[in-house]
Amino acid sequence: MDQPFTAAQLFDAVGQGYEEAFGRPPAVDEGVRLLLDRLPPRARVLDIGSGTGRPVAEDLAAAGHDVVGVDVSATMVDLARRQVPDARFVHADIREWETEDASWDAVCAFFPFLQMTRDEVVALLGRIAGWLKPGGLLVLVTVPMDVEGLDVPFLGHTVRLTSFATPDLIGRIAQAGLTVLDSRSTVFSPDREGQPDEEHLLVLAQRPA
Repeated sequence: MDQPFTAAQLFDAVGQGYEEAFGRPPAVDEGVRLLLDRLPPRARVLDIGSGTGRPVAEDLAAAGHDVVGVDVSATMVDLARRQVPDARFVHADIREWETEDASWDAVCAFFPFLQMTRDEVVALLGRIAGWLKPGGLLVLVTVPMDVEGLDVPFLGHTVRLTSFATPDLIGRIAQAGLTVLDSRSTVFSPDREGQPDEEHLLVLAQRPA
């Protein structure tokens, strides 16, 4: 197996192909709907791992919200800026990016944790809890598995995958100081030959008011 790509290398290489293969997973659509039903008008929303900007930033911006996407891939940021001009996109590593505490109505995290270490995920969850306003919402989608540092094929490349089993991840979110309001899982089939079905876990959590 080839040397695993970093997240930046992977998504620079994959580019638009990611959107073509993964499109609108039902768990992501459901996560966006959960936010749209709960956000105040013109909410500030941070989209971590914003990718091509579709569908998350696009749908939230279309609903009148102030959306900022942060992505480690320069290629993805360029695509997102062209595809979703009503949102703003920043090329940065979220593990190093800084923002003011209690300044966001919501944070979206759709699959960005999978190429971080467990320690990095736990640290980031704590930072997200601080970034949220009291009553602010975290919506995340991930692939729940009890794996750490596992090299796997992904869209023609090798990536190093780390994740938590569902109970462990929910526990880490609670330990970060957030209240888990809802969690549910679905099975998703990517539109790409050879890419296996995935379990997608959706979690909605809130910073206590």
